[in-house]
Amino acid sequence: MTEAYAIIVCSRCKDAAGRPAAAALQARLGPHRTEGGFRLETAACLAGCARPLAVAFTAPAKATFLFGDIDPARDVNALLAFGRQYRDLSDGWCKEGQRPAGLRGKTLARIPHIGGPAR
Repeated sequence: MTEAYAIIVCSRCKDAAGRPAAAALQARLGPHRTEGGFRLETAACLAGCARPLAVAFTAPAKATFLFGDIDPARDVNALLAFGRQYRDLSDGWCKEGQRPAGLRGKTLARIPHIGGPAR
């Protein structure tokens, strides 16, 4: 199966104890890659430093989303639910109230696909 989108986790974000937080989230998301149709990647910095852990969703010809304040233990189900929603949206675009409740208030950026319809 070709991955429909990527979940990118910031590798520099730290947890409350000062430890890197990416590995904990990747361990929880990793087993769902095949069924979810996504690739799991890291980036050295997603510029969400004031609201770690930062996580992005991106795909060709779709809007890109950046979330912050992600808790690797509590937010996995919300991230997976958003991933299914994102995968099934033709342009990736959705409003705050349409996203899983666990991600509401955690959006740092929604970047429209360049060349796509203006919103």
